[in-house]
Amino acid sequence: MAVQWKKLGLFALVVFVLYVIITDPAKAADYVQIGFEGVSSAAQSIGDFMTWVANGGKD
Repeated sequence: MAVQWKKLGLFALVVFVLYVIITDPAKAADYVQIGFEGVSSAAQSIGDFMTWVANGGKD
């Protein structure tokens, strides 16, 4: 039963994404850019933290 809900949810998500892309491609591109900026920022923060740890936790 849970697998069917997962499939239905995934299908609904795909349909929604396609709808947004078809109806407003510029807005969809903005959403993708925002997502990539978020991932990039998170990766930068993790890198800064790991550098801090490798330096012994010193400022």
